[in-house]
Amino acid sequence: MDLYIPQTLKELLPDALLSQCKAHPFAKGEYLFHLGKAPEYMFFIVSGEAVLSRSNPHGEATILQRCKGGFLSEASLLTDVYHCDAIATHAGTAITLPIQSFRSSLKDEQFSSKWIKLLSREIMRLRTQSERLGLKDIKSKLIHLIETDGKQGTLVLESDYKSLASELGITHEALYRSLSKMEAEGLIEKQQNSLRLINKLFRA
Repeated sequence: MDLYIPQTLKELLPDALLSQCKAHPFAKGEYLFHLGKAPEYMFFIVSGEAVLSRSNPHGEATILQRCKGGFLSEASLLTDVYHCDAIATHAGTAITLPIQSFRSSLKDEQFSSKWIKLLSREIMRLRTQSERLGLKDIKSKLIHLIETDGKQGTLVLESDYKSLASELGITHEALYRSLSKMEAEGLIEKQQNSLRLINKLFRA
C-alpha cells in the first residue's frame, strides 16, 4: 500500500526528505517519545490524537500541547533531548522523519523559509489558545473556540467531548453542564461531532 502523505508535507518538504517519510501507526496510550531521550524522529500526526505531557515532582501531569494534525515534536528539532513525553490519546497514524536528515535539510534556504513560516503560524495558534485559556468562564471559552477554530460559526470536532474539555482546561462534567445551559439559552446547537454558534448576542 502506498504511503499517504498529506498535502501540507508535500508542499513543505524537499524531495530528499519526502523519500524518507515512513508511516507509524500508534495505539491509544502509546508513547511516541519519552522525556529526556535523545530525539530520533520528527513526528507529523496524520490521524488520531497525541498530547505533549510533562509531570511535576509530585507526579502530576500537565498537558502542554494537544495535537490532532501536524508536527508534534518541532520544539525538539535542535535540542539534545525531548523536553516532554508524547502520548497518544486516540489511535491513529503519524509520519516519521529522521531528525538528523531534517536538521541537515534546513541548510536549504527555500525549505528553511517554509519551515519558519510554519512555525510562525503555530506560534499564532498557541497564542490564540493561551488567550482562550485565560478567559474566566466556560461559555466565553466555548464561544472563543468556535469563532477562532470554526468556520462560519460551526466548529467540527476532531475528537470526543472529553478531549474538548481537556483542551479547554475544564472537567468534562463542567463542559456538559455549560453546553446544556447554552443550548437552553439558544446560543449553540450541539451535534454529535460539531457545535454551531446561533446567536452571538448572548456573549455579554
